[in-house]
Amino acid sequence: MVEGQQGAGAANGRPAQVSPLSVLQRFRVLIRTAQRHSQWVERQSGVTGAQLWALQELKEQPGLRVGELANRMALHQSTASNMIDRLETSELIRKERTSADQRVVRLYLTEQGQALLTRAPSPARGVLPEALRLLDEESLQHLQRDLDAVLRQIRNLDEGFGMQPLPFTE
Repeated sequence: MVEGQQGAGAANGRPAQVSPLSVLQRFRVLIRTAQRHSQWVERQSGVTGAQLWALQELKEQPGLRVGELANRMALHQSTASNMIDRLETSELIRKERTSADQRVVRLYLTEQGQALLTRAPSPARGVLPEALRLLDEESLQHLQRDLDAVLRQIRNLDEGFGMQPLPFTE
């Protein structure tokens, strides 16, 4: 919906009319909301929304490897690595290598990281991931199926995009 505007029929209890434009407006609201929340998190805590999410994951599962953290956040491993490096430089996390296999690096919150997470805004994962997490499984399945259909349409419409594999759909 356009900000400040109610959906058609919202005042009288009827469902809003569905159109490509009304769906597009909802996508825009979702994206803007997620961006604003992330900006607010950064102003409040000094770390990005993604960094705060990473700290939350490490609080819940200390000792994750970079790849495991990337999977939990649906990030590319190189993106997660860069984020981890920034968090380590800020002394919010520490890396430990296991004695058995020096190639294996485990990630842990530092006391400073734990303190930041304790005082940081909530939800630590961000509003969009948290809202999705709260949906029931059937709703998530429908949403994923429908978004996959939209992504297939985009691939069919955009010849240049066809050169790139779609993440999560192929």
